[in-house]
Amino acid sequence: MWLHVRMFILLGVMFAIVYAIIVVIASFMGIGSFLLYGVIAILLTFVQYWISPRIVEWSMRVHYVSPEEEPELHRMVEELANKAGIKKPRVAISDIRIPNAFAFGRSIGDGRVCVTKGLLDLLDKNELKAVLGHEISHIRHRDMIFMTMLGVIPMILWYLSWSSMYARGSNRDNLALVGLFAFIFYFITNLLVLYASRIREYYADRGSIELGNRPHTLASALYKLVYGSASVSDYDLKQVEGYKAFFVNDPSRAHKELKELKDLDVNMSGTIENDELEILKKGKIKLGFTDRLMEILSTHPNMLKRIKYLSSLS
Repeated sequence: MWLHVRMFILLGVMFAIVYAIIVVIASFMGIGSFLLYGVIAILLTFVQYWISPRIVEWSMRVHYVSPEEEPELHRMVEELANKAGIKKPRVAISDIRIPNAFAFGRSIGDGRVCVTKGLLDLLDKNELKAVLGHEISHIRHRDMIFMTMLGVIPMILWYLSWSSMYARGSNRDNLALVGLFAFIFYFITNLLVLYASRIREYYADRGSIELGNRPHTLASALYKLVYGSASVSDYDLKQVEGYKAFFVNDPSRAHKELKELKDLDVNMSGTIENDELEILKKGKIKLGFTDRLMEILSTHPNMLKRIKYLSSLS
């Protein structure tokens, strides 16, 4: 329920900001100029939205696999898609060593689920299914479209800020003021888009549980992903820096998250079991100022908070 409330509040704030921007800019430079930037940004977003699957396939070295090549992977995806009430996504494997998974595509009907070779080597079948449930939920919730639509607003403000601050002419002072105003709200709306991305991750985690996966199984998978990502070289991490928002977790934060998660695995089994998740459920977590700041600037929730949320679903 609280996730729904936060999403509605976020959308209300974003619409209020857009309305304020239109009023102020129309007063200073005319609504026509603002519409021009809006049209440019929307066109660029549409082009990005349309070609993004191809970009992801090329950059992440994605190749699609048939049911004959990966029967178990296809069986899991089909079962989860049926439970979610959506068309079975295309199934792919990425030839990168970072253990992770991601969903992409233009719509629910065009959904694609991809796992990395590193992930297949790391998780057991139940953990893999829980991660696939997370990705199926992203497709089911139309997160690719949702985040693209929200991303239009900061893009418009960035173009407006950049062009107004360096404009010349008799109205230069007013344009510079508009540019400053647009930059401030670009920063604010970008933070709101990051916040929306983090909420969508919570939605996808809950969606995986709604599809029949156990909370401690997904928690164990996330735990393993952090440890697996921490062992990957900096070179491999830099190769996917621009695409980590697609992933189940942020691999670049793995070393930091290792310290936060070290006490979760009480019996040192390498997994998070149900009784260990129950211990976390009854306790409280403490995050420092730096951890909270890093989360605000990230596309993914703090991992300890995320696993704590999963404990509330058990």
